[in-house]
Amino acid sequence: MASYRMSATEFLSSGTKVEDYARALLDRIAARDVQVQAWAYLDPEFVLSQARKLDAIPQEQRGPLHGVPIGVKDIFYTKDMPTQHNSPIYANDAPVVDAALIMMLRTAGALIFGPPSHRVYVHVFQPFSGKTTTTQFASITVGTKTMNPHNPARTPGGSSSGSGAAVADFQVPVALGTQTIGSIIRPASFCGIYSFKPTWGALPREGVKVCSLNFDTMGFFARSIADIELLADAARLEDDEKPIAPFKIEGAKFAACKTHVWPEVGPGTINAMQLAVKLLRDQGASVEELDLPGEFASVTRSHLQAFQQDAATTFKSEYIRSKDQLDPALVAFVENPEKTSHRDHLAALDNLAQLRPKIDIIASRYDAIITPSVVDEAPEGLTSTGNPALCGMWTALHVPVVNVPGFAGDHGMPVGLSLVAPRYHDRRLLSVAAAVAPVFEGGGWKSSL
Repeated sequence: MASYRMSATEFLSSGTKVEDYARALLDRIAARDVQVQAWAYLDPEFVLSQARKLDAIPQEQRGPLHGVPIGVKDIFYTKDMPTQHNSPIYANDAPVVDAALIMMLRTAGALIFGPPSHRVYVHVFQPFSGKTTTTQFASITVGTKTMNPHNPARTPGGSSSGSGAAVADFQVPVALGTQTIGSIIRPASFCGIYSFKPTWGALPREGVKVCSLNFDTMGFFARSIADIELLADAARLEDDEKPIAPFKIEGAKFAACKTHVWPEVGPGTINAMQLAVKLLRDQGASVEELDLPGEFASVTRSHLQAFQQDAATTFKSEYIRSKDQLDPALVAFVENPEKTSHRDHLAALDNLAQLRPKIDIIASRYDAIITPSVVDEAPEGLTSTGNPALCGMWTALHVPVVNVPGFAGDHGMPVGLSLVAPRYHDRRLLSVAAAVAPVFEGGGWKSSL
């Protein structure tokens, strides 16, 4: 009997039938859905029908992700299921085209016949016929129905709430998310899993509901770095120079960077940073304190100004058509009550543009920068997805970020830390993260799921 606990990498090497793995995951969802509620849409019968078709494909015709189930955040267009953005405006909306990233993953090798319209598509895997929950248009911090798998009284984070929770709860091995401020890194930290926000623009955004053209970034959730690397391979994510593998901690050089947001952090994050430095030094790495130049304190304000103006443009159509069905926060973006000018918008974008090459130079001095992922462990309540302040700076600077779990807050909930590298050093950062991951496992947090 297949185990729902298998990672994607383990499944691919196990010889397990796709249908058996799919059934195990569906049984897990059925058993846990009341406690987690990670799914906006799920069609179990279609999952199983596609799994059987995948099992019938000859071995020599199978792609590199053959049969791997994936959770898809419900702002990605998917041609065989609804895309609703958690908005009544798009209830039961069903695009007839895949987002570019979905298309790339599907066309990596495997052949699937379906869905019910009897059109023929080439797929790398069945995308699990499921869409994971998101905050409305992935653009606000008002919580979804989804609960943290480790404590249903606490948020799983957002806006990629369902993707983070589903992976953490062993309902799927991997999932897709997006980040405009902290929507990939924060849920992974709150849920105790790995996530990867690549360099801005390194993965295609076509076919994903836009929040901010200047910041929206596609990314991955998984329970191991190896699984993230599988998706990165399928998405053809490449650096200019191929990283030398395997990366070794002994002799490596890291920077511990608290950033200007440090006064907001709680005891869980303070402990995580201190313990991470000790663990790396114990393994023979060099870790030095990094204080960024004062000009980087302007990043948060510039990010917010640019994001708000971008969102005002993005949601103008929905505002004109259906203002009464928009969350008040989205209405405020369009109506611009603070009257942020186009001049302010341009100044914010120009400020961030001149800081990005500077952070590349600083980050290039180290194998990775270690920095907080979150203010603290997941807060109580589901009305908010939590404070994204610690993530936003790196999103604004367009650099790649990996959340690495392993630490615990005062209430026993997971706390992750971020690894940061210069732009377009994505595969190098994943190589570093793969070596850091077992070190951070000594941070004191263990999942009870």
